[in-house]
Amino acid sequence: MLSVQNLTVSFGGTTLFKEISFRLGAGDRIGLVGKNGAGKSTLLHLLAKDTQPTSGSIAQEKNIQIGFLRQDIDFEKGRTVLDEAYQAFSEIKLLEVEMEEINQQLTERTDYESEAYSELIIRLNEVTERYELIGGYHYQGTTERILQGLGFNREDFDKMTDTFSGGWRMRIELAKLLLQDNDILLLDEPTNHLDIESIIWLEDFLTKYSGAVVLVSHDKMFLDQTSNRTIEIVGGRIYDFKQAYSSYLVLREEILEQQRNAQKNQEKQIQQTERLIERFRAKASKASMAQSLIKKLDKIDRIELDAVENNSMKLNFPISVQPGKVVLSAKNIIKSYGDKKVLTGVDLEIERGTKTAFVGQNGQGKSTLAKIIVNEVTYQGNCELGHNVMVGYFAQNQAEYLDGSMTLLETMQYAATDENRSRVRDMLGAFMFRGDDVDKRVNVLSGGERNRLALCKLLLSPFNVLIMDEPTNHLDIQSKQVLKQALQRFEGTLILISHDRDFLQGLSDRVMEFKDHKLKEYLGDINFYLDQKKANSLFELEFQTKQKEKKSKNTAGEDYQNQKKRKSLQNKQSNLERKIADLEEELKSIDFELEINYEQTIATPDFFEKYNAKKESLNTLMGDWEIVVDKLTKLD
Repeated sequence: MLSVQNLTVSFGGTTLFKEISFRLGAGDRIGLVGKNGAGKSTLLHLLAKDTQPTSGSIAQEKNIQIGFLRQDIDFEKGRTVLDEAYQAFSEIKLLEVEMEEINQQLTERTDYESEAYSELIIRLNEVTERYELIGGYHYQGTTERILQGLGFNREDFDKMTDTFSGGWRMRIELAKLLLQDNDILLLDEPTNHLDIESIIWLEDFLTKYSGAVVLVSHDKMFLDQTSNRTIEIVGGRIYDFKQAYSSYLVLREEILEQQRNAQKNQEKQIQQTERLIERFRAKASKASMAQSLIKKLDKIDRIELDAVENNSMKLNFPISVQPGKVVLSAKNIIKSYGDKKVLTGVDLEIERGTKTAFVGQNGQGKSTLAKIIVNEVTYQGNCELGHNVMVGYFAQNQAEYLDGSMTLLETMQYAATDENRSRVRDMLGAFMFRGDDVDKRVNVLSGGERNRLALCKLLLSPFNVLIMDEPTNHLDIQSKQVLKQALQRFEGTLILISHDRDFLQGLSDRVMEFKDHKLKEYLGDINFYLDQKKANSLFELEFQTKQKEKKSKNTAGEDYQNQKKRKSLQNKQSNLERKIADLEEELKSIDFELEINYEQTIATPDFFEKYNAKKESLNTLMGDWEIVVDKLTKLD
């Protein structure tokens, strides 16, 4: 479908890619990974032909259609949801305009016998025939069905797009991509700002999609569920394996270990040859042999290790002063946006040193309550901070508050105090902005680099209470791990909003569930919360919630056969979920053994075959689970 040949991209003397090549075929679902700034988004823009390479070529088959879901969606104001979705049908909309203009002329003109009038009739027939051929009489109904499938109600169709959150606007863009019937999908951080239901829907869609997909994501679970091939960008080169992300990591480490061993053996041979050369040089009778060995040494193809990205930011959140025992007390909080109720009669008390996770579906008020705590929005009720409380707040869209015209150094110096202004270069260096990087303007940074800069800027102000709203958006997998470790070390009070179960594990001792405008407290970590909800993941929990809501509406009139079928599917779903949970625990145990004793673990006969077989079994079970859930959904 598409072929990349010897692609090189350079900016201002810096080479981003150097002669990379790969092919993209139908059914390929590529997870494109690498550190922030490695060039993932740039590569997508090149594939979409938004930009041109310095050298090399990108060739594609004739009539291949490419759809690109960008990180930043910029809708034109003044359009309704339906109008924006109709933008997928550019040719149909142009034909509609032309048909209307011709019909208007035919209505106004009276020269029925003229050649010009006859040409208008012929043109109208041509336009009408083309309009019918490309689905002009069906596109409106198709659009409505797709939007409803993505969660929109009919009453949403005539609402303006700018009244919707980023996650819902992402769904509109997804609808447009589906309606365009693309052969290749390019997806740049598609799960950012999406709620759980949207992520589940997108995972399901991508696993069934028959075309090719190239997706950039820093969500390990999402990559494992959706990709069947991984391309990693490191140091301007690519490493391409037909494996999902987690399997790729294991295989990549195995190959690196083989390379290390081969390199060691080669080094021993080279050193031995060099010693022989030195010994033979001293004897005239052995001089020719020494020359022969030198020529042999020159011809050796030195083994080089594949490049590995080990650089990571260095992050610590030091606590400022010791606050009082109660750092936050909220009573009877009420908040609405117009007619939409978000929070009603909410009470919350946070004590010093606790770590609290806010969870729940999008639109339930998690971010709103965070903004109330830092006094960013108006509300009814009472919210007071305790004695000596100093709040550090990282908003979901924190990177958008950065001034794009400033350099990194200017951004930090402008926000710094007299006490820490002299340290801003060192701080930027700790966040992997070194040398000339500090003179870059913010508007040329990738999404992940902006998030790193926003985190660095956050450290310029002292705090003892830290509120973070979806802080992992755009961060690469390694940076996410560094952030998690820093939060685990943080001795202050933490309030964390995230949909990422892997990230939340070990970061909270209390979970606050947002549902139906209220809060419900769970005194335990995220695993305890999920166990109480009898769910294996936040994704599954939200999906279950949706199913229960639908079931309560539809079960009343359900006939006996449907009830029987539903019960059978529910039993099958429970069995599959139990098997999935058991297999995930087994794989987690193996991964742990690999971490602490790699050599001994892989020495087990047929280790990798058995390990990969378990992973395949897990993928099969997940696929079976999705089929069962899909069948249950259709019964609702």
